[in-house]
Amino acid sequence: MRIISLSNLYIIICLLFTSMISTTWSQDTYSIQDLANNKGPFIPDYSYAGYHFGEKEIEIPKNITVLEAIDFGVISNDKKDDSRALKKAFKKAHSVEGPVLIQLPKGRIIISEIFYFERSNIILNGYGTGDLGTEIYCPRPLMYLEDPEDLKELREYLVTLGKIQKEKENNISIPFSQYAWSGGMFWTRVPGVRVKSYLQKYNLQPTILGTICSAKRADLIFKTNKNHELKVGDIVEIQWFNKQGENGKLLNELYGNEDLKIGSHHWSYPELPLVRQQVKIEKIKKNIITIKSPLLLNILPEYEVRVIEWKYLEEVGIQNFKITFPFSNYIAHHVEQGYNGIYLTRVFNSWVKNVVIDNADSGVLTEAVANITIQDIVTKGKKKAHYTVQMGGVHNVLVKNLSVYNDSVHPLSFNTFSTKSVYSNCKIFKNPILDQHSGVNHQNLFDNIKVDIHAIGDDTYPLFAGGGAGYWKPSHGSYSTFWNIEVNFLNNTEQKKSIILNGMNDGSNARLIGVWGNRKMTVTYKTDAYVDFGNKKMELIPSLYEYQLDKRMNM
Repeated sequence: MRIISLSNLYIIICLLFTSMISTTWSQDTYSIQDLANNKGPFIPDYSYAGYHFGEKEIEIPKNITVLEAIDFGVISNDKKDDSRALKKAFKKAHSVEGPVLIQLPKGRIIISEIFYFERSNIILNGYGTGDLGTEIYCPRPLMYLEDPEDLKELREYLVTLGKIQKEKENNISIPFSQYAWSGGMFWTRVPGVRVKSYLQKYNLQPTILGTICSAKRADLIFKTNKNHELKVGDIVEIQWFNKQGENGKLLNELYGNEDLKIGSHHWSYPELPLVRQQVKIEKIKKNIITIKSPLLLNILPEYEVRVIEWKYLEEVGIQNFKITFPFSNYIAHHVEQGYNGIYLTRVFNSWVKNVVIDNADSGVLTEAVANITIQDIVTKGKKKAHYTVQMGGVHNVLVKNLSVYNDSVHPLSFNTFSTKSVYSNCKIFKNPILDQHSGVNHQNLFDNIKVDIHAIGDDTYPLFAGGGAGYWKPSHGSYSTFWNIEVNFLNNTEQKKSIILNGMNDGSNARLIGVWGNRKMTVTYKTDAYVDFGNKKMELIPSLYEYQLDKRMNM
Protein backbone atom coordinates (compact mmCIF):
# COMPACT_ATOMS: atom_id res chain seq x y z
CA MET A 1 0.00 0.00 0.00
CA ARG A 2 1.29 3.43 -0.93
CA ILE A 3 1.25 5.90 1.97
CA ILE A 4 0.61 9.57 1.18
CA SER A 5 2.01 12.15 3.56
CA LEU A 6 -0.28 14.79 5.02
CA SER A 7 1.53 17.53 3.13
CA ASN A 8 1.15 15.70 -0.18
CA LEU A 9 -2.50 14.96 0.59
CA TYR A 10 -3.07 18.64 1.22
CA ILE A 11 -1.50 19.51 -2.15
CA ILE A 12 -3.67 16.94 -3.95
CA ILE A 13 -6.84 18.29 -2.34
CA CYS A 14 -5.90 21.82 -3.31
CA LEU A 15 -5.25 20.79 -6.90
CA LEU A 16 -8.58 19.00 -7.09
CA PHE A 17 -10.35 22.01 -5.67
CA THR A 18 -8.74 24.50 -8.02
CA SER A 19 -9.52 22.24 -10.97
CA MET A 20 -13.21 22.74 -10.21
CA ILE A 21 -13.31 26.50 -9.79
CA SER A 22 -11.69 29.63 -11.06
CA THR A 23 -10.34 31.63 -8.13
CA THR A 24 -8.03 34.13 -9.83
CA TRP A 25 -8.63 36.89 -12.32
CA SER A 26 -7.23 36.63 -15.84
CA GLN A 27 -4.27 38.83 -16.71
CA ASP A 28 -6.25 41.12 -18.98
CA THR A 29 -5.14 39.32 -22.14
CA TYR A 30 -7.87 41.23 -23.94
CA SER A 31 -8.90 44.85 -23.56
CA ILE A 32 -12.42 45.65 -22.46
CA GLN A 33 -13.09 46.87 -26.02
CA ASP A 34 -11.85 43.53 -27.40
CA LEU A 35 -14.26 41.66 -25.18
CA ALA A 36 -17.20 43.94 -26.01
CA ASN A 37 -16.44 43.56 -29.71
CA ASN A 38 -16.15 39.78 -29.46
CA LYS A 39 -12.44 39.71 -30.23
CA GLY A 40 -11.71 37.43 -27.32
CA PRO A 41 -13.68 34.49 -25.90
CA PHE A 42 -17.07 34.25 -27.56
CA ILE A 43 -19.69 36.57 -26.07
CA PRO A 44 -23.14 36.63 -27.71
CA ASP A 45 -24.65 39.75 -29.25
CA TYR A 46 -27.41 40.70 -26.80
CA SER A 47 -28.43 43.88 -28.60
CA TYR A 48 -31.56 42.33 -30.13
CA ALA A 49 -33.28 41.98 -26.75
CA GLY A 50 -36.34 44.09 -26.03
CA TYR A 51 -39.30 45.74 -27.70
CA HIS A 52 -38.86 45.80 -31.50
CA PHE A 53 -35.34 44.38 -31.06
CA GLY A 54 -34.35 47.42 -28.99
CA GLU A 55 -34.71 49.68 -32.01
CA LYS A 56 -37.97 51.47 -31.18
CA GLU A 57 -39.13 53.56 -28.23
CA ILE A 58 -42.26 52.50 -26.36
CA GLU A 59 -45.04 54.97 -27.09
CA ILE A 60 -48.82 55.16 -27.28
CA PRO A 61 -50.16 55.26 -30.88
CA LYS A 62 -51.75 58.57 -31.89
CA ASN A 63 -54.81 56.94 -33.43
CA ILE A 64 -55.71 54.89 -30.35
CA THR A 65 -59.25 54.57 -28.97
CA VAL A 66 -59.37 55.51 -25.28
CA LEU A 67 -61.86 53.80 -22.96
CA GLU A 68 -62.23 55.52 -19.59
CA ALA A 69 -62.72 52.87 -16.90
CA ILE A 70 -64.94 55.27 -14.91
CA ASP A 71 -67.44 55.20 -17.80
CA PHE A 72 -67.95 51.49 -17.07
CA GLY A 73 -68.52 51.98 -13.35
CA VAL A 74 -64.99 51.83 -11.92
CA ILE A 75 -64.98 54.19 -8.92
CA SER A 76 -61.74 54.69 -7.03
CA ASN A 77 -61.37 55.20 -3.28
CA ASP A 78 -64.88 53.95 -2.41
CA LYS A 79 -63.59 50.76 -0.71
CA LYS A 80 -65.79 48.62 -3.00
CA ASP A 81 -64.67 45.90 -5.41
CA ASP A 82 -64.30 47.18 -8.97
CA SER A 83 -63.84 43.80 -10.69
CA ARG A 84 -67.23 43.65 -12.46
CA ALA A 85 -66.99 47.19 -13.74
CA LEU A 86 -63.43 46.76 -14.99
CA LYS A 87 -64.46 43.49 -16.66
CA LYS A 88 -66.96 45.48 -18.71
CA ALA A 89 -64.19 47.82 -19.84
CA PHE A 90 -62.01 44.86 -20.82
CA LYS A 91 -64.88 43.24 -22.73
CA LYS A 92 -65.48 46.44 -24.66
CA ALA A 93 -61.75 46.80 -25.38
CA HIS A 94 -61.70 43.35 -26.94
CA SER A 95 -64.45 44.32 -29.37
CA VAL A 96 -63.04 47.67 -30.52
CA GLU A 97 -61.38 47.93 -33.93
CA GLY A 98 -57.76 49.06 -33.98
CA PRO A 99 -55.49 50.01 -31.06
CA VAL A 100 -57.30 50.56 -27.75
CA LEU A 101 -56.29 51.93 -24.35
CA ILE A 102 -58.11 51.32 -21.07
CA GLN A 103 -57.52 54.35 -18.86
CA LEU A 104 -57.70 53.65 -15.14
CA PRO A 105 -58.64 56.47 -12.76
CA LYS A 106 -56.47 58.05 -10.10
CA GLY A 107 -56.72 56.60 -6.61
CA ARG A 108 -57.23 53.04 -5.32
CA ILE A 109 -59.35 50.52 -7.17
CA ILE A 110 -59.98 47.00 -5.86
CA ILE A 111 -60.00 43.82 -7.94
CA SER A 112 -60.51 40.17 -7.04
CA GLU A 113 -60.61 38.51 -10.47
CA ILE A 114 -58.06 37.71 -13.17
CA PHE A 115 -58.01 40.13 -16.10
CA TYR A 116 -57.02 38.56 -19.41
CA PHE A 117 -55.47 40.37 -22.39
CA GLU A 118 -56.57 38.27 -25.37
CA ARG A 119 -56.01 40.58 -28.33
CA SER A 120 -53.18 42.57 -29.85
CA ASN A 121 -52.89 46.36 -29.70
CA ILE A 122 -54.29 46.88 -26.21
CA ILE A 123 -52.84 49.01 -23.40
CA LEU A 124 -53.79 49.23 -19.73
CA ASN A 125 -52.74 52.64 -18.45
CA GLY A 126 -52.80 54.37 -15.07
CA TYR A 127 -51.81 57.80 -13.81
CA GLY A 128 -48.47 56.75 -12.38
CA THR A 129 -47.19 55.15 -9.19
CA GLY A 130 -47.02 58.19 -6.90
CA ASP A 131 -49.45 59.38 -4.21
CA LEU A 132 -51.69 60.99 -6.85
CA GLY A 133 -51.41 58.06 -9.23
CA THR A 134 -53.28 54.78 -9.69
CA GLU A 135 -53.19 51.91 -7.19
CA ILE A 136 -54.70 48.49 -7.86
CA TYR A 137 -55.38 46.68 -4.61
CA CYS A 138 -55.78 42.88 -4.72
CA PRO A 139 -57.14 41.67 -1.35
CA ARG A 140 -57.19 37.94 -2.21
CA PRO A 141 -54.56 35.65 -3.72
CA LEU A 142 -55.16 33.56 -6.83
CA MET A 143 -55.69 30.39 -4.78
CA TYR A 144 -59.06 31.80 -3.66
CA LEU A 145 -60.18 32.60 -7.21
CA GLU A 146 -61.60 30.24 -9.81
CA ASP A 147 -59.05 27.72 -11.12
CA PRO A 148 -57.86 28.87 -14.57
CA GLU A 149 -58.45 26.33 -17.33
CA ASP A 150 -55.01 27.25 -18.69
CA LEU A 151 -53.35 25.67 -15.64
CA LYS A 152 -55.27 22.38 -15.76
CA GLU A 153 -52.29 20.49 -17.21
CA LEU A 154 -49.95 22.02 -14.63
CA ARG A 155 -52.29 20.95 -11.82
CA GLU A 156 -52.33 17.39 -13.14
CA TYR A 157 -48.55 17.42 -13.54
CA LEU A 158 -47.98 18.51 -9.94
CA VAL A 159 -50.21 15.70 -8.66
CA THR A 160 -48.92 13.03 -11.07
CA LEU A 161 -45.28 13.70 -10.19
CA GLY A 162 -46.05 14.13 -6.51
CA LYS A 163 -44.44 17.57 -6.32
CA ILE A 164 -44.14 18.28 -2.60
CA GLN A 165 -42.03 20.85 -0.81
CA LYS A 166 -40.23 18.98 1.96
CA GLU A 167 -38.27 20.76 4.68
CA LYS A 168 -37.73 18.34 7.52
CA GLU A 169 -36.08 20.93 9.73
CA ASN A 170 -39.19 23.14 9.44
CA ASN A 171 -41.72 20.29 9.68
CA ILE A 172 -42.96 21.13 6.17
CA SER A 173 -44.39 18.63 3.71
CA ILE A 174 -46.77 20.63 1.51
CA PRO A 175 -47.81 20.06 -2.14
CA PHE A 176 -46.51 22.58 -4.67
CA SER A 177 -48.81 25.45 -5.57
CA GLN A 178 -49.80 25.95 -9.21
CA TYR A 179 -48.99 29.61 -8.64
CA ALA A 180 -45.35 29.10 -7.63
CA TRP A 181 -44.23 30.07 -11.15
CA SER A 182 -47.48 30.69 -13.06
CA GLY A 183 -50.49 32.99 -13.05
CA GLY A 184 -51.16 36.63 -12.28
CA MET A 185 -53.94 39.14 -11.69
CA PHE A 186 -53.17 40.55 -15.14
CA TRP A 187 -52.58 37.79 -17.67
CA THR A 188 -51.77 37.87 -21.39
CA ARG A 189 -52.76 34.80 -23.40
CA VAL A 190 -53.83 33.55 -26.80
CA PRO A 191 -57.14 31.78 -26.06
CA GLY A 192 -56.99 28.02 -26.45
CA VAL A 193 -53.22 27.93 -27.06
CA ARG A 194 -51.12 25.82 -24.73
CA VAL A 195 -48.28 27.77 -23.17
CA LYS A 196 -45.99 25.06 -21.81
CA SER A 197 -45.67 21.28 -22.12
CA TYR A 198 -45.88 19.37 -18.84
CA LEU A 199 -47.39 16.00 -19.81
CA GLN A 200 -46.68 14.16 -23.07
CA LYS A 201 -50.24 12.98 -23.52
CA TYR A 202 -51.33 16.56 -24.23
CA ASN A 203 -48.71 17.15 -26.91
CA LEU A 204 -50.16 18.15 -30.28
CA GLN A 205 -48.40 18.22 -33.63
CA PRO A 206 -47.57 21.86 -34.43
CA THR A 207 -47.87 23.42 -37.87
CA ILE A 208 -44.44 22.73 -39.37
CA LEU A 209 -43.43 25.40 -41.87
CA GLY A 210 -40.04 23.99 -42.81
CA THR A 211 -36.95 22.11 -41.72
CA ILE A 212 -33.46 23.58 -41.71
CA CYS A 213 -30.51 21.93 -43.42
CA SER A 214 -27.53 23.81 -42.05
CA ALA A 215 -26.42 27.09 -40.52
CA LYS A 216 -23.82 28.51 -38.15
CA ARG A 217 -24.27 29.97 -34.70
CA ALA A 218 -24.76 33.77 -34.81
CA ASP A 219 -25.68 33.70 -38.53
CA LEU A 220 -28.66 35.63 -39.89
CA ILE A 221 -29.18 33.21 -42.75
CA PHE A 222 -30.20 29.57 -42.97
CA LYS A 223 -31.20 27.13 -45.68
CA THR A 224 -34.46 25.17 -45.56
CA ASN A 225 -35.59 21.91 -47.08
CA LYS A 226 -39.09 23.34 -47.36
CA ASN A 227 -40.32 26.91 -47.11
CA HIS A 228 -43.66 26.93 -48.91
CA GLU A 229 -45.44 28.31 -45.85
CA LEU A 230 -42.89 30.93 -44.83
CA LYS A 231 -43.53 34.60 -45.59
CA VAL A 232 -41.54 37.79 -45.10
CA GLY A 233 -42.61 39.45 -41.85
CA ASP A 234 -43.64 36.21 -40.16
CA ILE A 235 -42.70 35.59 -36.53
CA VAL A 236 -41.93 31.89 -36.30
CA GLU A 237 -40.22 29.55 -33.86
CA ILE A 238 -37.07 27.54 -34.60
CA GLN A 239 -36.79 24.34 -32.57
CA TRP A 240 -33.70 22.19 -31.94
CA PHE A 241 -34.18 18.53 -30.87
CA ASN A 242 -31.89 16.00 -29.27
CA LYS A 243 -32.79 12.58 -30.67
CA GLN A 244 -29.37 11.02 -30.12
CA GLY A 245 -29.75 10.23 -26.43
CA GLU A 246 -27.29 10.90 -23.63
CA ASN A 247 -24.39 11.50 -26.02
CA GLY A 248 -26.22 13.73 -28.49
CA LYS A 249 -24.09 16.31 -30.28
CA LEU A 250 -26.57 19.03 -29.37
CA LEU A 251 -25.77 18.45 -25.68
CA ASN A 252 -22.10 18.87 -26.50
CA GLU A 253 -22.82 22.19 -28.11
CA LEU A 254 -24.97 23.36 -25.21
CA TYR A 255 -22.59 22.36 -22.43
CA GLY A 256 -19.17 21.92 -24.02
CA ASN A 257 -16.80 19.06 -23.38
CA GLU A 258 -16.64 19.51 -19.63
CA ASP A 259 -17.43 16.55 -17.42
CA LEU A 260 -20.86 17.76 -16.32
CA LYS A 261 -23.75 15.72 -15.00
CA ILE A 262 -26.55 16.29 -17.49
CA GLY A 263 -30.11 15.65 -16.30
CA SER A 264 -32.31 12.99 -17.87
CA HIS A 265 -34.87 15.43 -19.31
CA HIS A 266 -32.32 16.26 -21.99
CA TRP A 267 -32.87 12.87 -23.65
CA SER A 268 -35.90 11.22 -22.02
CA TYR A 269 -38.34 13.27 -24.10
CA PRO A 270 -36.92 13.27 -27.66
CA GLU A 271 -40.06 14.93 -29.03
CA LEU A 272 -39.57 17.91 -26.72
CA PRO A 273 -37.49 20.68 -28.31
CA LEU A 274 -34.53 21.52 -26.11
CA VAL A 275 -33.93 24.93 -27.63
CA ARG A 276 -36.51 27.35 -29.01
CA GLN A 277 -35.94 30.68 -30.69
CA GLN A 278 -38.57 33.08 -32.01
CA VAL A 279 -37.37 34.90 -35.13
CA LYS A 280 -38.68 37.43 -37.61
CA ILE A 281 -38.27 36.58 -41.30
CA GLU A 282 -36.69 39.49 -43.16
CA LYS A 283 -36.06 38.01 -46.60
CA ILE A 284 -36.73 34.85 -48.62
CA LYS A 285 -34.82 33.89 -51.74
CA LYS A 286 -35.74 30.39 -52.87
CA ASN A 287 -34.75 28.24 -49.90
CA ILE A 288 -32.43 30.82 -48.29
CA ILE A 289 -34.06 32.57 -45.34
CA THR A 290 -32.76 35.77 -43.75
CA ILE A 291 -33.85 36.50 -40.18
CA LYS A 292 -33.69 39.59 -38.00
CA SER A 293 -31.67 38.27 -35.03
CA PRO A 294 -28.74 35.82 -34.89
CA LEU A 295 -29.16 32.07 -34.54
CA LEU A 296 -28.52 30.72 -31.07
CA LEU A 297 -26.72 27.55 -32.13
CA ASN A 298 -25.19 25.74 -35.05
CA ILE A 299 -27.52 23.66 -37.18
CA LEU A 300 -25.91 20.40 -38.27
CA PRO A 301 -27.22 17.44 -40.26
CA GLU A 302 -27.11 15.38 -37.03
CA TYR A 303 -29.62 17.71 -35.39
CA GLU A 304 -33.29 17.80 -36.13
CA VAL A 305 -34.21 21.46 -36.49
CA ARG A 306 -37.57 22.70 -37.70
CA VAL A 307 -39.53 25.91 -38.12
CA ILE A 308 -43.05 25.99 -36.72
CA GLU A 309 -45.94 28.41 -36.53
CA TRP A 310 -45.85 30.52 -33.36
CA LYS A 311 -49.07 32.09 -32.11
CA TYR A 312 -48.79 35.34 -30.19
CA LEU A 313 -50.22 38.75 -29.35
CA GLU A 314 -48.33 41.95 -30.08
CA GLU A 315 -48.31 45.58 -28.97
CA VAL A 316 -49.73 44.79 -25.54
CA GLY A 317 -48.80 47.36 -22.91
CA ILE A 318 -49.23 47.43 -19.13
CA GLN A 319 -48.05 50.67 -17.54
CA ASN A 320 -48.15 53.48 -15.03
CA PHE A 321 -49.71 52.09 -11.86
CA LYS A 322 -49.05 50.37 -8.58
CA ILE A 323 -50.19 46.85 -7.62
CA THR A 324 -50.60 46.26 -3.88
CA PHE A 325 -51.24 43.01 -2.02
CA PRO A 326 -51.94 42.66 1.71
CA PHE A 327 -49.07 41.35 3.80
CA SER A 328 -49.09 37.58 4.38
CA ASN A 329 -46.46 35.46 6.08
CA TYR A 330 -44.04 33.50 3.93
CA ILE A 331 -44.77 29.78 4.36
CA ALA A 332 -42.27 27.90 2.18
CA HIS A 333 -40.71 27.72 -1.24
CA HIS A 334 -43.08 26.53 -4.02
CA VAL A 335 -46.23 26.74 -1.89
CA GLU A 336 -47.05 30.38 -2.62
CA GLN A 337 -50.71 31.39 -2.38
CA GLY A 338 -50.68 33.35 -5.62
CA TYR A 339 -50.20 36.99 -4.78
CA ASN A 340 -48.85 37.37 -8.31
CA GLY A 341 -49.05 40.64 -10.20
CA ILE A 342 -48.55 40.14 -13.94
CA TYR A 343 -48.28 36.94 -15.99
CA LEU A 344 -47.00 37.39 -19.55
CA THR A 345 -47.53 34.53 -21.99
CA ARG A 346 -47.54 34.46 -25.78
CA VAL A 347 -46.64 38.09 -26.41
CA PHE A 348 -44.18 39.67 -28.83
CA ASN A 349 -43.14 43.32 -29.22
CA SER A 350 -44.93 44.25 -26.01
CA TRP A 351 -44.08 45.87 -22.66
CA VAL A 352 -44.60 46.44 -18.97
CA LYS A 353 -43.47 49.88 -17.87
CA ASN A 354 -43.44 52.04 -14.74
CA VAL A 355 -45.10 49.62 -12.33
CA VAL A 356 -44.57 49.31 -8.56
CA ILE A 357 -45.49 45.95 -6.99
CA ASP A 358 -45.89 45.67 -3.22
CA ASN A 359 -46.00 42.45 -1.12
CA ALA A 360 -46.22 40.06 -4.08
CA ASP A 361 -45.33 36.38 -4.15
CA SER A 362 -44.08 37.13 -7.66
CA GLY A 363 -44.19 40.54 -9.29
CA VAL A 364 -43.93 39.63 -12.99
CA LEU A 365 -43.83 36.07 -14.35
CA THR A 366 -43.17 35.12 -17.97
CA GLU A 367 -43.51 32.10 -20.24
CA ALA A 368 -43.27 31.72 -24.03
CA VAL A 369 -42.64 35.40 -24.81
CA ALA A 370 -40.14 37.15 -27.05
CA ASN A 371 -38.86 40.66 -27.69
CA ILE A 372 -40.63 42.36 -24.84
CA THR A 373 -39.32 45.10 -22.57
CA ILE A 374 -40.05 45.22 -18.85
CA GLN A 375 -38.68 48.48 -17.51
CA ASP A 376 -38.82 50.91 -14.60
CA ILE A 377 -40.21 48.32 -12.18
CA VAL A 378 -40.00 48.49 -8.40
CA THR A 379 -40.72 45.50 -6.17
CA LYS A 380 -40.98 46.06 -2.44
CA GLY A 381 -42.80 45.04 0.73
CA LYS A 382 -42.25 43.25 4.02
CA LYS A 383 -43.20 39.86 2.62
CA LYS A 384 -40.55 37.49 1.28
CA ALA A 385 -41.23 36.81 -2.40
CA HIS A 386 -40.48 33.90 -4.69
CA TYR A 387 -39.63 36.01 -7.75
CA THR A 388 -39.47 39.73 -8.48
CA VAL A 389 -39.38 39.87 -12.30
CA GLN A 390 -38.69 36.35 -13.56
CA MET A 391 -37.67 35.14 -17.01
CA GLY A 392 -38.91 31.68 -17.98
CA GLY A 393 -39.18 30.27 -21.49
CA VAL A 394 -38.22 33.64 -22.99
CA HIS A 395 -36.12 34.85 -25.90
CA ASN A 396 -34.74 38.35 -26.47
CA VAL A 397 -36.46 39.77 -23.40
CA LEU A 398 -35.09 42.92 -21.74
CA VAL A 399 -35.64 43.75 -18.06
CA LYS A 400 -34.30 47.26 -17.55
CA ASN A 401 -34.16 49.53 -14.51
CA LEU A 402 -35.58 47.03 -12.03
CA SER A 403 -35.16 47.99 -8.37
CA VAL A 404 -35.63 45.23 -5.80
CA TYR A 405 -36.22 46.40 -2.22
CA ASN A 406 -37.94 43.27 -0.89
CA ASP A 407 -36.43 39.98 0.20
CA SER A 408 -36.94 37.22 -2.37
CA VAL A 409 -35.79 33.68 -3.07
CA HIS A 410 -34.74 34.55 -6.63
CA PRO A 411 -34.29 38.34 -7.03
CA LEU A 412 -33.08 38.07 -10.65
CA SER A 413 -33.66 34.73 -12.32
CA PHE A 414 -33.25 33.08 -15.71
CA ASN A 415 -35.41 29.96 -15.74
CA THR A 416 -35.98 26.94 -17.98
CA PHE A 417 -35.61 27.58 -21.74
CA SER A 418 -34.54 31.23 -21.32
CA THR A 419 -32.18 32.46 -24.03
CA LYS A 420 -30.53 35.68 -25.21
CA SER A 421 -32.31 37.73 -22.54
CA VAL A 422 -30.97 40.57 -20.43
CA TYR A 423 -31.25 42.09 -16.98
CA SER A 424 -29.73 45.56 -17.43
CA ASN A 425 -29.18 48.42 -15.01
CA CYS A 426 -30.90 46.62 -12.14
CA LYS A 427 -30.38 47.14 -8.40
CA ILE A 428 -30.91 44.64 -5.59
CA PHE A 429 -30.93 46.11 -2.11
CA LYS A 430 -31.65 42.98 -0.06
CA ASN A 431 -30.08 39.49 -0.09
CA PRO A 432 -29.03 39.58 -3.75
CA ILE A 433 -28.66 36.44 -5.85
CA LEU A 434 -28.04 36.26 -9.60
CA ASP A 435 -29.92 33.05 -10.22
CA GLN A 436 -29.80 30.68 -13.18
CA HIS A 437 -32.34 27.88 -13.00
CA SER A 438 -31.55 24.51 -14.57
CA GLY A 439 -33.31 23.80 -17.85
CA VAL A 440 -31.23 24.64 -20.92
CA ASN A 441 -31.08 28.35 -20.10
CA HIS A 442 -28.04 29.78 -21.85
CA GLN A 443 -26.62 32.88 -23.55
CA ASN A 444 -28.28 35.23 -21.06
CA LEU A 445 -26.80 38.46 -19.71
CA PHE A 446 -26.63 40.09 -16.27
CA ASP A 447 -25.57 43.60 -17.29
CA ASN A 448 -24.60 46.61 -15.19
CA ILE A 449 -26.05 45.18 -11.98
CA LYS A 450 -25.62 46.78 -8.53
CA VAL A 451 -26.12 44.79 -5.34
CA ASP A 452 -25.96 45.49 -1.62
CA ILE A 453 -24.51 42.64 0.43
CA HIS A 454 -24.09 41.77 4.09
CA ALA A 455 -21.14 39.37 4.02
CA ILE A 456 -21.53 36.33 6.25
CA GLY A 457 -19.06 35.36 8.95
CA ASP A 458 -16.55 33.37 6.91
CA ASP A 459 -16.08 36.13 4.32
CA THR A 460 -18.06 34.43 1.59
CA TYR A 461 -21.32 35.18 -0.16
CA PRO A 462 -23.30 33.03 -2.67
CA LEU A 463 -23.94 35.77 -5.25
CA PHE A 464 -24.04 33.37 -8.21
CA ALA A 465 -26.57 30.61 -7.65
CA GLY A 466 -28.39 27.92 -9.57
CA GLY A 467 -31.79 26.49 -8.70
CA GLY A 468 -34.04 24.02 -10.43
CA ALA A 469 -34.65 20.28 -10.54
CA GLY A 470 -31.86 17.73 -10.94
CA TYR A 471 -33.38 16.26 -14.10
CA TRP A 472 -32.74 19.61 -15.83
CA LYS A 473 -29.17 20.16 -14.56
CA PRO A 474 -26.65 21.73 -15.27
CA SER A 475 -27.55 25.13 -13.87
CA HIS A 476 -26.89 26.85 -17.20
CA GLY A 477 -25.52 26.25 -20.66
CA SER A 478 -22.70 27.96 -22.47
CA TYR A 479 -22.00 31.69 -22.71
CA SER A 480 -24.04 33.01 -19.82
CA THR A 481 -22.53 36.45 -19.27
CA PHE A 482 -22.03 38.72 -16.26
CA TRP A 483 -20.90 42.22 -17.20
CA ASN A 484 -20.12 45.00 -14.71
CA ILE A 485 -21.42 43.62 -11.42
CA GLU A 486 -20.92 46.28 -8.72
CA VAL A 487 -20.96 44.91 -5.18
CA ASN A 488 -21.52 47.23 -2.25
CA PHE A 489 -20.64 45.57 1.05
CA LEU A 490 -22.58 47.03 3.94
CA ASN A 491 -20.34 45.53 6.62
CA ASN A 492 -16.68 44.68 7.20
CA THR A 493 -15.56 47.14 4.55
CA GLU A 494 -12.29 47.90 6.37
CA GLN A 495 -11.00 44.33 6.21
CA LYS A 496 -8.19 43.71 3.74
CA LYS A 497 -8.91 40.01 3.29
CA SER A 498 -10.45 39.19 -0.09
CA ILE A 499 -14.06 38.11 0.14
CA ILE A 500 -15.14 35.09 -1.91
CA LEU A 501 -18.21 35.32 -4.12
CA ASN A 502 -19.29 31.72 -4.56
CA GLY A 503 -20.20 30.70 -8.07
CA MET A 504 -21.40 27.45 -9.60
CA ASN A 505 -19.53 24.24 -10.31
CA ASP A 506 -22.11 22.95 -12.79
CA GLY A 507 -22.46 25.76 -15.32
CA SER A 508 -20.46 25.75 -18.52
CA ASN A 509 -18.45 28.43 -20.34
CA ALA A 510 -19.60 31.40 -18.27
CA ARG A 511 -18.18 34.87 -18.88
CA LEU A 512 -17.64 37.11 -15.85
CA ILE A 513 -16.31 40.51 -16.88
CA GLY A 514 -15.93 43.18 -14.23
CA VAL A 515 -16.98 42.13 -10.73
CA TRP A 516 -15.94 44.97 -8.44
CA GLY A 517 -16.98 47.04 -5.45
CA ASN A 518 -15.93 48.59 -2.16
CA ARG A 519 -13.97 45.56 -1.01
CA LYS A 520 -11.51 43.21 -2.68
CA MET A 521 -13.19 40.11 -4.09
CA THR A 522 -12.43 36.70 -5.55
CA VAL A 523 -14.93 34.88 -7.74
CA THR A 524 -15.17 31.10 -7.64
CA TYR A 525 -16.62 29.51 -10.75
CA LYS A 526 -16.03 26.45 -12.86
CA THR A 527 -12.65 26.27 -14.59
CA ASP A 528 -14.03 26.81 -18.08
CA ALA A 529 -15.42 30.20 -17.03
CA TYR A 530 -13.65 33.26 -18.41
CA VAL A 531 -13.19 35.63 -15.47
CA ASP A 532 -11.59 39.01 -16.13
CA PHE A 533 -11.38 42.66 -15.04
CA GLY A 534 -11.98 41.83 -11.40
CA ASN A 535 -11.83 44.54 -8.75
CA LYS A 536 -11.78 47.24 -11.43
CA LYS A 537 -14.44 49.89 -11.84
CA MET A 538 -16.11 49.47 -15.24
CA GLU A 539 -16.20 53.06 -16.47
CA LEU A 540 -15.33 52.63 -20.14
CA ILE A 541 -18.19 50.29 -21.10
CA PRO A 542 -20.57 50.09 -18.15
CA SER A 543 -23.36 48.36 -20.11
CA LEU A 544 -22.58 45.66 -22.66
CA TYR A 545 -26.18 45.68 -23.89
CA GLU A 546 -26.18 49.43 -24.56
CA TYR A 547 -22.75 49.25 -26.17
CA GLN A 548 -23.76 46.42 -28.51
CA LEU A 549 -27.07 48.10 -29.39
CA ASP A 550 -25.44 51.46 -30.13
CA LYS A 551 -22.82 49.77 -32.28
CA ARG A 552 -25.42 47.84 -34.28
CA MET A 553 -27.68 50.85 -34.76
CA ASN A 554 -24.80 52.97 -36.05
CA MET A 555 -23.28 50.45 -38.41
